[in-house]
Amino acid sequence: MTSSSGVAVRSKRSRRVRRIATPYLLLLPAVAIYAVFTVYPIYRQFDISFYNWHIFPGASNPFMGWSNYTAIFHDPVIRTAAFNSFLFIVITVPVQMAIGLFAAAVLTDRLPGSMFWRAAVYIPVVTSWVVVSWVFSYLFASQGGVMNAVAGFFSGHTVAIDWTAQTWTANVVIWLLSIWKGVGWSFIIFLAALDGIPKQLLESARIDGAREWHVWRHVVLPSIRGAVTFVTVLLVIGAAQVFTQIFEITKGGPYNSTQSMMTYMYQQAFSNFAFGYAAALASLLAVVLFGLSAAEIRIMRHQDL
Repeated sequence: MTSSSGVAVRSKRSRRVRRIATPYLLLLPAVAIYAVFTVYPIYRQFDISFYNWHIFPGASNPFMGWSNYTAIFHDPVIRTAAFNSFLFIVITVPVQMAIGLFAAAVLTDRLPGSMFWRAAVYIPVVTSWVVVSWVFSYLFASQGGVMNAVAGFFSGHTVAIDWTAQTWTANVVIWLLSIWKGVGWSFIIFLAALDGIPKQLLESARIDGAREWHVWRHVVLPSIRGAVTFVTVLLVIGAAQVFTQIFEITKGGPYNSTQSMMTYMYQQAFSNFAFGYAAALASLLAVVLFGLSAAEIRIMRHQDL
């Protein structure tokens, strides 16, 4: 009797251990992949930032300490790149969110042809950054560009504006491309959030005599606060890492005037072979983005929308 009771206890304990261990065993492959391809590269990047690191096998990598980090604050191009990245965030993120929210509010199921227009808004999101960058380079080309042709048609004379060779016009081209391509992503998130608002809430507010602005201010926006926070954080992180459109359209020129943090980091690593300095830039940018994202989440959680 005692033996059978002991066997039952051990069997029960074994089942309990398997039940507890099974989820962790299932997670183990994903955790291993994440550690190998995310955690280790981040650690290695931070480690390289303290060296004058060379890519060539067998080359000496002198320890630099914090020199790569202090050099960042004395680099004039960094100030330009940081300002361009900041300006890109300030301009493109609010515009994408505003257009995305407006489109989500307008393209309801009641609108005829809404499925077509929804697809039209979202299609740019799934296009290649390289391809659309080339398209915009053609549209804004100084010779034979579509925008110069349009400007010449309305002005009555030939126009040859070199859009991508001037600092502000080149930045405007990059902003327009980024907004056009990215607005569909925030549109989809806001569309799902708006569809999740109980219709009874909106109907009750309107029956009570609330104007449409007050319905949005006191019912709609508080209901989609989570979506707004999510979209804001991810758009800011994405905007701070702007790279492809700048690299394809201007290469950071003219004279580094359209550099972003990512394009300058790439240039330092793969053009100047200053891998330690580039790693220091990447580490500093990661810390800034982490702090900025945490601050955004904290502020928006406590903000009365």
